[in-house]
Amino acid sequence: MSVRVRIAPSPTGSPHVGTAYIALFNLAFARRHGGKFILRIEDTDQARSRPEYEQHLLQSLSWLGLQWDEGPDVGGSCGPYRQSERLPLYQQYARQLVEAGHAYYCFCTPQRLEEVRAEQRKLKLSLGYDRHCRDLPLAEADQRRQQGEAHVVRLKMPLEGKSVLQDTLRGAIEFEYSLLDDQVLLKSDGFPTYHLAVVVDDHTMGITHVIRGEEWINSSPKHLLLYERFGWTPPVYTHLPLLLNPDGSKMSKRRNPTSIDYYRRAGYLGPALLNYLGLMSFPPPGEDEKFSLPQWVDHFDLAKVSLGGSVFDLDKLLWLNARYVREDLSADALLGELKKWLLNDEHLGQLVPLMHERMETLGDFLPRCAFFFARKVECNAEDLVPKKREAQEAVQVLQTVLWALEGALPWGRDPVEEAIRKVSEFWTWPIREVTGPLFAAIMGQKVGPPLFESIALLGLDLSRARILDAMTVLGGLSKKKAAELEERWKAGKQG
Repeated sequence: MSVRVRIAPSPTGSPHVGTAYIALFNLAFARRHGGKFILRIEDTDQARSRPEYEQHLLQSLSWLGLQWDEGPDVGGSCGPYRQSERLPLYQQYARQLVEAGHAYYCFCTPQRLEEVRAEQRKLKLSLGYDRHCRDLPLAEADQRRQQGEAHVVRLKMPLEGKSVLQDTLRGAIEFEYSLLDDQVLLKSDGFPTYHLAVVVDDHTMGITHVIRGEEWINSSPKHLLLYERFGWTPPVYTHLPLLLNPDGSKMSKRRNPTSIDYYRRAGYLGPALLNYLGLMSFPPPGEDEKFSLPQWVDHFDLAKVSLGGSVFDLDKLLWLNARYVREDLSADALLGELKKWLLNDEHLGQLVPLMHERMETLGDFLPRCAFFFARKVECNAEDLVPKKREAQEAVQVLQTVLWALEGALPWGRDPVEEAIRKVSEFWTWPIREVTGPLFAAIMGQKVGPPLFESIALLGLDLSRARILDAMTVLGGLSKKKAAELEERWKAGKQG
């Protein structure tokens, strides 16, 4: 059997280090067994998927040194490699399931589904679909479809019995069918959900081994049932441990930098970050924790991956990156890396117009724009809180700035300004009381070059990290208060 593995990220935001982590283990397994490593783009979330995110993803993985054998940019025999280009295939297989009695058309409206959930909450029952359309005759369902009635396709889950997942690292994991919902497979817009698409794609692309994060364990019984209903042999499953914050919680952009682009923009080296990702769950034999990708692959054994939890320690990564800078780069090579990073005409050319009117001598340039090159900046609490405001008020404002910036698309100066003005309106604060703390958070100083242009040039990931640091300086925001604030923010309930 020729080994074929894949990663299937969604182009819905900044490329996550977790994607690189999973990609690394798939690549190593493929190389170790002389197989193929495939990159597939899961872009069926039409509301959030964007071509620029896909391009960003490909560039970030390449920067790390991860190279796939088949994918949307390099082609291959099992394309297309974007799910949005494979819709007829999913619709064909969904219909096949319906005709075989393994799935059904559901015509329940969003309003009815919400009423069902409300009643379940009232009675303190488990939330889930009540299978209202499960036994609808196919002829009647087809007639309603032909009349244009909105519908989805749901998987008909068994009402009793068990599903057993055989996991390479974890052994047998059992699931009671009675506790599982009738999962939507095909949405009303004709696009598949992850569950149908991943099974159809893995089968038609000949995937032999699925190596993914443990957050997908609970989806496995639905996937295994689909393999059974189609009469296909499932791949071998391995679920890797999640990347964790030092406190044991799941690594999240709300707490720590998670974007690959943050690490690139902050001046880390791709091989160092890749080294660190491998070190967390599969340190090779020997005492030295620094190793190249080929060295790591030579020792790789998927069955020996640690399940103890992969704690992402920024201090450890910084120590490892420093070794790469000092041990692997000559002075000429370091100069080359600096030029590829930010010391190039393209980046400097964007900074000069911002500094032009703020300079008296050429020597003023670097000191006044140093924050653009810094991994992080230091800010004082008093600079983060406008006069007559409280620290907790400023923290909440900064949190809403983060949410607003995440929606500033396409990323650039004008969307950044629009996002920040939206925050000002939400809190009914003068715009200067919002921008004042942001100068301190972003630049580490009360004044500087134009704020909106500076945030746009820094990028979302580095700006997010600095705002999070500023929030920490002010004492942070509790999980409960953050949840309450997010509900108000989404509802547009002004401060």
